[in-house]
Amino acid sequence: MKNSVVRFGNITVVGLKAISRNKMRSFLTMLGIVIGVGCVIVVVAIGNGASKSIQDTINSLGSNFIMIFPGATSQSGAKIFTGNSTLTPEDSDAIKAECPAVAYVTPNMRTAAQVVAGELNWGTSIYGVNPDWPFIRSWNCSDGAFFSDSDVKSATKVCVLGATVAENLFPQGGAVGQTVRIKNVPFKVVGVLDRKGGNTMGQDQDDQVLAPYTTVMKRLAGQSKVSMIMASAASPDQVQDAQDQIEALLRQRHRIPAGGDSDFMMRSQEEIAAAQNAQMGILRTLLISIAGISLLIGGIGIMNIMLVSVTERTREIGIRMAIGAKGRHVLLQFLFEAVTLSIVGGLIGILLGAGGSALVARVLKWPIVVSPSSIIIAFGVAGAVGVFFGFYPARKAAQLDPIDALRYE
Repeated sequence: MKNSVVRFGNITVVGLKAISRNKMRSFLTMLGIVIGVGCVIVVVAIGNGASKSIQDTINSLGSNFIMIFPGATSQSGAKIFTGNSTLTPEDSDAIKAECPAVAYVTPNMRTAAQVVAGELNWGTSIYGVNPDWPFIRSWNCSDGAFFSDSDVKSATKVCVLGATVAENLFPQGGAVGQTVRIKNVPFKVVGVLDRKGGNTMGQDQDDQVLAPYTTVMKRLAGQSKVSMIMASAASPDQVQDAQDQIEALLRQRHRIPAGGDSDFMMRSQEEIAAAQNAQMGILRTLLISIAGISLLIGGIGIMNIMLVSVTERTREIGIRMAIGAKGRHVLLQFLFEAVTLSIVGGLIGILLGAGGSALVARVLKWPIVVSPSSIIIAFGVAGAVGVFFGFYPARKAAQLDPIDALRYE
């Protein structure tokens, strides 16, 4: 046991001396590992951050969220929008009354307009909804309150402002109780929504005004059909049941024959999340593949330099074997040097990756999540690269004939 410890100590000392003898060459040898490990950590951090950001944004859509779009038809096997609305407020009421898996539902009528308050004005989207909207979107008011069912039934001219609209029209605050004009129609502000930020498309969710859908349809849009219907399933487990029930009900109400194409389309929160995660998965795989190629190139570089080192140190190997060193000792010697280069390169790569991730977050303002597992995996792969690509040169050194090695010039 004591001899083994001494022998390993000697191998370590000789290996470190061999590495330090050619500092620049050693650094260039491990550069591929440094770049590869650093790239893996940065890529995974960016991917994790983007996934978390997407998931947070999708979660901000609401609880068990389902969107029903009108005017969908099949063309070349794909669903597209015709631009003609086929949904009515009565469809929304029927869904609420006849679909037990649906907890909340609201018609949604969208129009665009300038909102004027005193000398200030702001161009934004106006959405006509009902009081179920804040429950579907899991969105509370930071000031005031949402309008009521009685406001919807009587088409009252009241509205709730998004945070962005409130800040631009009432920079000093105090929006609740004030009057704004939308298409020359006066609306009383009864509430201001909490801030939510951007959606999955990067659009500002706080840049909107909400009003009773009856008021928007009669006073602002002049239409009897709605832009879409938004619903919320009673629980996450009932999202698919809710979609099936809505599908069957609307097909019946719209008199669509069996086998005919539905004149509407549904999308759930889970479908949106799955599509976004699939796209991110493809991008992450591509970037990690590029980083993996850097590690592969780094491993090949280590193997090449170690082969050169074996050639340069042939006489040294012969002398060591002549005074009693075994082939396995020589193999361990060169394998130790290769693994050391990989591990040191991996450590530098980890520092570079963590620093690069922080720089990306600071300069580009991207969400970054550095995963401990990615650091461990990258470091482990770096060590494995050293073993894999260092074994052949080490084995070649161990198989040298001592007499031929001593004769080598």
